[in-house]
Amino acid sequence: MQTVLITGGTGMIGKAITHQLLQKHYSVIVLSRKLPDEVVKTPGLSYAAWDIKKQTIDMEAIKTADHIIHLAGAGVVDKKWTEAYKKEILDSRTDSSSLLVSSLKKSANKVKTVVSASAIGWYGADKSGKPFTETDLPANDFLGNTCRLWEQSIDAVMDLGIRLVKLRTGIVLSAIGGALAEFKKPLHLGVAGILGEGKQMVSWIHVDDLCRMYISAIENEYLSGVYNAVAPAPVTNKALTIELAKQMNGKWFIPIKVPVMVLKLMMGERSIEVLKSTTVSAAKIQQAGFSFLYPAISGALKQLCHK
Repeated sequence: MQTVLITGGTGMIGKAITHQLLQKHYSVIVLSRKLPDEVVKTPGLSYAAWDIKKQTIDMEAIKTADHIIHLAGAGVVDKKWTEAYKKEILDSRTDSSSLLVSSLKKSANKVKTVVSASAIGWYGADKSGKPFTETDLPANDFLGNTCRLWEQSIDAVMDLGIRLVKLRTGIVLSAIGGALAEFKKPLHLGVAGILGEGKQMVSWIHVDDLCRMYISAIENEYLSGVYNAVAPAPVTNKALTIELAKQMNGKWFIPIKVPVMVLKLMMGERSIEVLKSTTVSAAKIQQAGFSFLYPAISGALKQLCHK
């Protein structure tokens, strides 16, 4: 039985990956700043302590791990983008990477693979009319710079002979939280809220496919470097919203455009991200042999809305 150490394992994606790993009979150690007061005994699952700010970690967890999945980072859209929160978004990613790298350097370990999260915020807004690929340079904006520094912060594991895979993740669709929960809120009132003109392209991925991609990155030793973690068929915000409305409400909904000015008042600088069009290619991961369970938005939303 191989052991996977997960940072950020208490979040939506981390919990989903943990579930799939346990189903495949991996042993999982979740790194957490605060250990649960009462842990429900789940075979194969355990917790270990770390503190990113203090740069401390349970070294036994590092020694035990065969692979590391690195998801840690403050939520990008969770709070208003004040200068202090922007710093937290960046520091939570780069400082956690630094802690992992220094711990791997200091300890005798058997870690073969690190799979590190990144995001399609690397690319910025559509420009050329062609989908972004992994060779495109980072955007010169807040998220572009954050992703660049985030990815650089984990690169040093390669100097230790550890295979590194980075997954630039799109909008993750899950039935238990994240972006889809926000899209659903107005639909409970029969309103399909289209953001702005709704023409902006959304590069999305079903959470089950994202989990499978992380596990594939562990199991497929030929995977190395950067891959886009997005479904092969991006859609417009309007198309996503209308398809979700149909799955939830049938014909009983009213499409309403949410004006750009309202979004800016509600979200501040974060509104840039929900109005930005980013079309990202999944070709590289497909060429590496990965097959999507949910390549199209209709199938993905049908599964998520009728679980």
